[in-house]
Amino acid sequence: MSDNQYQVTLTGKLAGSTHLEQAATEFAQLFKTSPDVAKQTLQKGPVTIKKNINKTAAMKIRNALDKIGIGCRILTAQEAAAELAALAQQKKIQIEKAPSSSTSIDSTPIASTTIDSYEPPADHPGLQFKIEGKPDYSFVTVQLPANRTLKVEASAMATMDTHIEMKTKLKGGLGRFVTGESIFINEFTAAHGPGEIGIAPGAPGDMAHIYLDGDILYLQNSAFVASAMSVNIESKWQGFTKGFFSGENLFLIRASGKGDLWFNSYGAIIEIDVQGNYVVDTGNIVAFTEQLDYKISKVGGYKSLFFSGEGFVCRFSGQGKVWIQTRGVDAFAWWAHAYRPSRSSG
Repeated sequence: MSDNQYQVTLTGKLAGSTHLEQAATEFAQLFKTSPDVAKQTLQKGPVTIKKNINKTAAMKIRNALDKIGIGCRILTAQEAAAELAALAQQKKIQIEKAPSSSTSIDSTPIASTTIDSYEPPADHPGLQFKIEGKPDYSFVTVQLPANRTLKVEASAMATMDTHIEMKTKLKGGLGRFVTGESIFINEFTAAHGPGEIGIAPGAPGDMAHIYLDGDILYLQNSAFVASAMSVNIESKWQGFTKGFFSGENLFLIRASGKGDLWFNSYGAIIEIDVQGNYVVDTGNIVAFTEQLDYKISKVGGYKSLFFSGEGFVCRFSGQGKVWIQTRGVDAFAWWAHAYRPSRSSG
C-alpha cells in the first residue's frame, strides 16, 4: 500500500443513539453482505474493511458510515504501518511480562481482518467452519469431529483430509430427476478421527449459512451446498400454478430439522426481512422461510414479457425472511447473448 493509498478501519464504536441491530442492517445494505456478518464485523472492532483505495473513495465510505452512526478511521499506508509496528511492540512487551505461558495473546494484526470471510461465533451450536472468498467465489471449510458425517451436493467437494470417507446416496427422488438436476448427494464421514473438508459450489457467487432449529427453509434447486445429517433434504412440488408458467423449475428443495445448512447463490446474497408483502423476480430468489406464502405472477403485459427482458415475479406475503441473489443466471444469459459471434452466411 503506497503512501497515497488509504485504508478504512472500523473503531468498534457506535454513535451515542445508534443501536447495534439498526447499524448492522444499514451496514449490510451498504456493503452488500448479510446482517449477521455485518453485526459480527461491527462487534469485532477494530477491523479494516477497505484497503488500497484513494482518498476520495475512503472519504465517501467514512461519510456513509458517519450517517449511520458507525465510527471509523482513515489511515494512510505510513500510519497503518506505524500502528502495526506499535501493536507488535506492545504485544512483545505483554508476552515478556506474562507470568506464565498459559496467558493467551491475540496475535492478529488490525489490518489482517477483512469482511471477505465469515466464521461463526464461539458459542455456535453446530459445526465449526469458515467461509472465504465472499461474495464472489465463496469456499467453505468445515471441521468434522470424529465419526461425524456431512451431506454435500454432488461434485462440490474440493479438498479433504485423507481419512475422510465418501458415500454417494440418492436424495430427492423423482423431483430431482424430473428437474434434470443431479439426484445425488455425497456423504463425507470423518472416520478414525476429526477431519477437514473444503467445499466449492459450481456457480461463482456468495454463500450463506443458517442453523436450523426445527425450522423449514425452501431453496431454489441449485442453491443447496451442504448440511448436517440431522437436516432432512427433499424436493417439494410447487404445482403447475406456481412453477410451470414461471419458466423456473417445478421443484424447490425443502430443508428441515435441526443442524447446519449452507446454500449458495449466483452473485452476492442479501437477506431481507419481509413484513407484509414483497415482490422478487423469480430469477433472484435463493431461499425463503416457511412462514411466507407465495405465488407466481407475470409482471406487466405480454409485450413487456417478450421485449423488456422482465418475466415472472414471486409475490411473498406474511412475515419471514427471503434471501436473494444480486445476479440472475437467466439475466446474465440474456445480456451475454448480444455478444455471441454471428455465423457468417458464406
